[in-house]
Amino acid sequence: MRLYLAIAVLMLAFVAYTEAQEEETIEQKFTKFGQQMSEMSKTFADKAKTTFADIHTSEFAVSTKSWLEEQLEKLKTKFQEISQ
Repeated sequence: MRLYLAIAVLMLAFVAYTEAQEEETIEQKFTKFGQQMSEMSKTFADKAKTTFADIHTSEFAVSTKSWLEEQLEKLKTKFQEISQ
């Protein structure tokens, strides 16, 4: 009976020892956090660039830009007519 108890205690001690070795240190946690933050910022920047490009080339943006250019040309011609 004592042998079984001693083996059980040794197994528990071994499990506790191996779990203690697997825990991350504070330095490792900060390093991991820094890597996650840099990865997240890169992902955010990529998504922002893609979204900006999609908006810039959307049909609404293109049609609005052409309409504004037409209106500006009309104003220019009217000012030229007035100044002559």
